[in-house]
Amino acid sequence: MTVVTMPGNVPLSDWRAIYRGASPVLDPSCRAGIAASAAAVSRILAKQVPVYGINTGFGKLATVKIDDNDLEVLQRNIVLSHAAGVGDAMPVPVARLMMALKLTSLAQGASGVRPETVALLEAMLRKGLTPVIPAQGSVGASGDLAPLAHLAATMIGTGAIIVGGRELPATVALTEAGLSPLTLGPKEGLALLNGTQFSCAYALAGLFEAERLFQSALVTGALSTEAAKGSDTPFDPRIHALRRHRGQIETAAALRQLMEGSEIRASHRTGDERVQDPYCLRCQPQVMGAVLDLLRQAAATLENEANGVSDNPLIFAESDEALSGGNFHAEPVAFAADMIALALCEMGSISERRIAMLVDPALSGLPAFLTAHPGLNSGFMIPQVTAAALVSENKQRAYPASVDSIPTSANQEDHVSMAAHGARRLSGMAENLSNIVGIEYLAAAQGCEFHAPLASSTTLESARALLRAQVPILAEDRYFHPDMVAATSIIRSGALAELVSLPGLA
Repeated sequence: MTVVTMPGNVPLSDWRAIYRGASPVLDPSCRAGIAASAAAVSRILAKQVPVYGINTGFGKLATVKIDDNDLEVLQRNIVLSHAAGVGDAMPVPVARLMMALKLTSLAQGASGVRPETVALLEAMLRKGLTPVIPAQGSVGASGDLAPLAHLAATMIGTGAIIVGGRELPATVALTEAGLSPLTLGPKEGLALLNGTQFSCAYALAGLFEAERLFQSALVTGALSTEAAKGSDTPFDPRIHALRRHRGQIETAAALRQLMEGSEIRASHRTGDERVQDPYCLRCQPQVMGAVLDLLRQAAATLENEANGVSDNPLIFAESDEALSGGNFHAEPVAFAADMIALALCEMGSISERRIAMLVDPALSGLPAFLTAHPGLNSGFMIPQVTAAALVSENKQRAYPASVDSIPTSANQEDHVSMAAHGARRLSGMAENLSNIVGIEYLAAAQGCEFHAPLASSTTLESARALLRAQVPILAEDRYFHPDMVAATSIIRSGALAELVSLPGLA
């Protein structure tokens, strides 16, 4: 699948598609701007005045003028010296998203790179060549230097590339694909290194996973409400209209839709002695609605960032100027990542509280730990403990990364965003949340079994059937781990979220 992208005007849905495996193809109309920007660099060089990153050193060494004969070496050296990342390699989907972000940034004609440089990056994406990029080493200003240097290194034939599941030396991978390594021109090494594309790619990946998990958690939350014979009165639209929050209103509507036509709900609509449900059921619209609003706010920031140009200096071809600024500072991405972290944390927190409620007979009215013979069987006792452990881990990870800073480059770069770490941690938090929601899925489905022969709504019965196709009812204790793996796999795949139209980022 390919996505035709207009640099500077790529919708969030296209970034989502690229993350899920699509390849970007640049709209041909951007080609002229790329060429004009490269030509402007040549004219700027001809003026024989120092211009940062074009004929000077970098960072604290910006005052060192570089001779014209050394400009190619200068650009190669910045790539090799800055390729100083450590840790595990970026996951391929996130690395490809980073490449696509860099591609559309360069293609806006403000970075001074040549058309052939943009063409190589586009071809690598099209042919499935993904650089091996260590994921640690960026502080989110001056851009994501180390990881982007590893990307640039493969383009000049250094480092390693993954293609078809094989890790090959960059020169071998390029040659097998019919491509040739670049010799970097003036400004090109810096243009490839400078920018927020690493942080932005991880933040977008976290956002897209959070969106899917939000939708899945709405389904499991409704299923838990049914298992506990909870009320749908708190989802009445009149309640939410009075508070006016869009996310809350839409979440309540989704929960009503999920429970519509339920025999379980109808069975206790009258004569129920309980006056109000616990917060984990009753306040789902308020909590999950706030999550949705927060994710949408982060999405708006990241969509702007994804469509922006964040290297330095920027080339303005119409006036032959190279202007130094600070677009590489990833503070907007850091704030967005911190918001997504809060959302992931809170979704897991309220989900775990529903699991804890379901296993407690005093709160749910169901058999202890959701087993017909408690004592001889432990049922869902320890899965709830696992969920609690994951929630606490996410709470620790949710501490804002953006409030930290540490000076670099001999204090020239004296305030940084920490966006890279802030965004990178989201993948682990999303993984934890998928396991929490998977455990709730199992527990809620098990709880509903005790209400047979009463059925839930058509949608929620489809959700149960999806699970039961892989995981049978827990009649007696058995090796629990495979059940959790199966349930979490359904959550991760998005199959649960796709059962019904649910609110998302749009």
